[in-house]
Amino acid sequence: MLNRRILRIKAFKVMYSFAEDPTKSLAEAESELEVSCEATRSLYLFMLGIIPYLTREASARIESAKGKFNPTEEERNPNMKFVENSIAPLLDNDPDLTKLLAKRKLSWEPFDAFIRDTYDSMTGKKYFKDYMADPERSVAKDAALFVKMFEEEFVESAALAEILEDMSIWWNDDLAYALTVCCDTMKSLAKGKRWEFPPLYRSDMLSPKPAESDKTFVTKLLRSSYTCYDKFFPLVASSTDQWQEDRLFTTDTVLIVMGLAEAKAFPDMPLRVTINEYVEISKYYSTPKSRSFVNGLLDRLAKKLIEEGEIVKTGNFD
Repeated sequence: MLNRRILRIKAFKVMYSFAEDPTKSLAEAESELEVSCEATRSLYLFMLGIIPYLTREASARIESAKGKFNPTEEERNPNMKFVENSIAPLLDNDPDLTKLLAKRKLSWEPFDAFIRDTYDSMTGKKYFKDYMADPERSVAKDAALFVKMFEEEFVESAALAEILEDMSIWWNDDLAYALTVCCDTMKSLAKGKRWEFPPLYRSDMLSPKPAESDKTFVTKLLRSSYTCYDKFFPLVASSTDQWQEDRLFTTDTVLIVMGLAEAKAFPDMPLRVTINEYVEISKYYSTPKSRSFVNGLLDRLAKKLIEEGEIVKTGNFD
């Protein structure tokens, strides 16, 4: 499930926390990383679980409309396509999914107002109206509807952001990725496959398995970053003539230290791959000027350490 970009970000957040509190032990840092990684799967489960609740909301509204004193023709004979979608029963009746949701205490029951608002938002959108107007019924059509829902209804929702923040400190910034995995699940169900809990690491989903698993990668990265921090931080600080050490942005410092630590820990990985990854992360977690700063200084320091033998690269290190 988690790819290496996401794993780097999670390791970065742990290292940022360490930079703010240097008393944190490596064991505590590794434990924090493990909890953070697993939390993304919980968020995925939580968001996937909204589908049956939205389906029940639609059903309740139809029944309520039928019970009016003088219902309209449309209310007496409603379009049942969404209420009878095939995805909600697949999820509702899956014993593995229901057990996981119960075990992790993930439920939309307390958030009925958000369910109502999401349903109202969906039904007003073109993708929903097109779905309801299409006479064809199939798992593929239902799955495609929910892919559009995951793509359009949640990322910019302030109400959802508040819910997630209250539920878990680990869910910050993970929503978009969890929704992508939800979309992948919909596409899998559309092909007739049964729901399966995604492995925590993307490498565990590959066949054949890579020589080094993603879990090994992120653990090695965190350990190298932790053990090299005291060595590489002064190097970063002393290499910035135009800045004083106490004016360095912690995010930039941590990103550069991690880039150097990754270059040291993984001799076979091209240096440019490592630099590009930390430049990309800087776009989202640092200042507008950080991209060029991280790119330039990380490149210069890494090549300096390679020349000194502190970092060893096999073959062409670029």
